[in-house]
Amino acid sequence: MNEIVYVSRHNITTNVTRHSHTTWELIYYTSGEGIMIFDDLTISYREGDIIVVPPNHIHTNHSEKGFTNIFLNIDDSNMNYRTPFKIQDDAAHFILNAFQAAYFHYNEGENRDILMTAYGHLLVGYIRTYQKSPVHSDIVETIRSNIVQNFSDSNYELDKFLRSLPFSYDYLRKLFKKEIGITPHQYLCDKRLMTAAEWLSSAYNDSSNIADVARMCGFTEPLYFSRMFKKKYGISPSFYRIEKTQSKRRLDPDMIRISESAADDAADLQENE
Repeated sequence: MNEIVYVSRHNITTNVTRHSHTTWELIYYTSGEGIMIFDDLTISYREGDIIVVPPNHIHTNHSEKGFTNIFLNIDDSNMNYRTPFKIQDDAAHFILNAFQAAYFHYNEGENRDILMTAYGHLLVGYIRTYQKSPVHSDIVETIRSNIVQNFSDSNYELDKFLRSLPFSYDYLRKLFKKEIGITPHQYLCDKRLMTAAEWLSSAYNDSSNIADVARMCGFTEPLYFSRMFKKKYGISPSFYRIEKTQSKRRLDPDMIRISESAADDAADLQENE
């Protein structure tokens, strides 16, 4: 019980694509700041934060300037939390020390099984001691849920919804940013762009042109979508799709090939950008 089955780390990284684990995932951020986005929750992080992810929670990770972390997976845990949450290390960095020791002994190999169980129990104990359930106010949760339900609709008017609520527009914007880490409009844009990135990275969706992907993710103007996507990910949507699909094909020789339409889209958008 509470056995650590995998330990690794990210060197400077800006994006981690959509994925999930059948085990618990514990992530200690050793530098940088950013956001982890789940289907129904966004958690901001900075150096010294630990995010705990229960099994089977699909998530992505984005940082404008990059982050580093140590992450590990725990199997057969007796933790009973149902949603991801964040805790912070103390001034003495006891939790960081436990992560670093687990990383060293996992990769060093000697007496690994015994030590991984011991470190697993230690970290679970820290989590139970330090955990404070993140609480979003009812109004912030209402806004977040409304965005999640409507982000793919290009006719969705977030401002109109915010102004329909019985609170000051500026107050709602500031409260949302305080609790979620970004403004409602940034949350909406990130949700759309990350959905687009997930769609583009799937080799089985390479027949859709960029304008179609933009519309499916709530954007009315393909060129605006392309500019925003390039600002977030550093390359155009078309080249992002080519890069991700080629990477998957290198890992799986049977992966389907990029269609000619993707290459044509890339050339067309390159001329416009």
